[in-house]
Amino acid sequence: MKSKVYIETTVVSYLTAWPSRDVVIAGYQQTTREWWRDAASRFDLVASQLVLQEAGAGDPAAAKDRLAALGSVTLLDATEEAAELAEQLLASGAIPAKAAEDAGHIAIAVTNGVEYLVTWNCRHIANATMRSHIERICRNAGYEPTIICTPDELMEPGDEIAND
Repeated sequence: MKSKVYIETTVVSYLTAWPSRDVVIAGYQQTTREWWRDAASRFDLVASQLVLQEAGAGDPAAAKDRLAALGSVTLLDATEEAAELAEQLLASGAIPAKAAEDAGHIAIAVTNGVEYLVTWNCRHIANATMRSHIERICRNAGYEPTIICTPDELMEPGDEIAND
């Protein structure tokens, strides 16, 4: 059985964006494309209506590309349990109030038993200084936390990484 991976909005944004002139962002884009190429054969890819909402915002042409990339991804329900966990993440300070959507992504993944949440949002989600606090809140609420990581952390050994 394949592990489930929740695709957070930044991943699909980097996947479909025009190449960046910023070398760091360009590297993230290339890594995302390489990871995505084989991701569906290795994982069950999931997202949520929240991801679709965020991906559908902004420039219409870019939004169309993002939504098309998410076309084969299974959507998870945002349950009352997810809303409660998101509120706990915000109330505890594990996720700042200005990043309520980020708490929603984590809570939807956790309450649906998703093994991995993949993101390039290293400010509020894949942040090592916040990770233990996020995990503690999830466990205190009775859930096993999802493993939060970037696409390069889910590469198979031997996969080419543009940043090498």
